[in-house]
Amino acid sequence: MWFATTSERGVTPIEILEREIKQLRRSKIPIVNVRWNSRHGPEFTWEREAFMKDKYPHLFTKDPSGSSKN
Repeated sequence: MWFATTSERGVTPIEILEREIKQLRRSKIPIVNVRWNSRHGPEFTWEREAFMKDKYPHLFTKDPSGSSKN
């Protein structure tokens, strides 16, 4: 997974495209597919959901129709 500081690279997240649960031997880790806007065009990466919720909570708010964006 890519955890580089986004401000150093000039990259900002645009939206959460997909959500999955990564099954490990004894634990489950929620991950999200993130679309990033960079100077070189769009990038797509899988990130830990908790990390993204802490750093970019606006990506997880509900839209006006009442459904969740993720």
